[in-house]
Amino acid sequence: MTGEAIVVKNAGSHYLLSALDAWAPFPAVLKGKIRLEAGTATNPVAVGDRVSYSYDIAPDEKNPATIVEVLDRKNYVIRRSTNLSRQSHVIAANVDMAYIVVSLYFPQIKLPFLDRILVTCEVYGVPVTIVLNKVDLYREEAAEYMADFHRIYGSAGYRVLETSVVTGEGIEALRQDIKGRVCLFSGESGVGKSSLIRSVDPSLNPKVGDISIAHLQGRHTTSLYEMYKVSSGGYIIDTPGLRGFGLVDLGKEEIYKYFPEMLRVSDNCRFVPCTHTHEPGCAVKAAVDDGTISPERYSSYLGMLEEDTKFR
Repeated sequence: MTGEAIVVKNAGSHYLLSALDAWAPFPAVLKGKIRLEAGTATNPVAVGDRVSYSYDIAPDEKNPATIVEVLDRKNYVIRRSTNLSRQSHVIAANVDMAYIVVSLYFPQIKLPFLDRILVTCEVYGVPVTIVLNKVDLYREEAAEYMADFHRIYGSAGYRVLETSVVTGEGIEALRQDIKGRVCLFSGESGVGKSSLIRSVDPSLNPKVGDISIAHLQGRHTTSLYEMYKVSSGGYIIDTPGLRGFGLVDLGKEEIYKYFPEMLRVSDNCRFVPCTHTHEPGCAVKAAVDDGTISPERYSSYLGMLEEDTKFR
């Protein structure tokens, strides 16, 4: 017998599948042929994938179903597995909205890291909302920094949602936003992603970690990729905290196309093609000079051009 379902949990070589409208996860394993056809991806099947499966009797822990085919994806989020690696890792597939969770401090935000995630979402057609979390910590002390952050990403065309699990700010807006969607929550370790998920739905229990004081970096708490059904509606894909994000299958001459604010003005460059680095009459550089494009985002772009082996 056969069926179709969504991958809702990935724990190494073991999976849980479910139909979303009738949430009832059951175990499955992967057919060997799919592993062989995975190419450079470390995971041939990702949470959010639609798959075909076969079974002889109703699947359970002793008799898991067998995933026989991964169906076409509408989009996905992918990153290079590690520095200097040729392998890639699919973080999630078939995502209606990616919420990239950041904090200004504790841990301190790394804008180039965030920009690489945003570029990847643009490349693979994943809508994005930036979630600026822990705003209770810097509403007064870092108000100017918060305004700068909104300026940088608002001018680029991204929506920024402010949240705090301490005060509850933005939680209801996030809860309403998730309804009817399959949503990815991702970000660096320590930004409060797991606590944010629990605030959206207290019945969920992703692990919550602490911050390494020595490096002001988060400790990894989530080791599995898992989808949760939200009691108020919608689904959340929780992922391990990220410490590096390498671009995959993107030529240097293409990168500017995935900075929306650069793409908007690039047709006005004097020369085509234009690298937007040194050419006279470059509309992108002119936009940086007049403040239309933020220097922080432009700096991230230059970094992506220069770094083809290291991404941290």
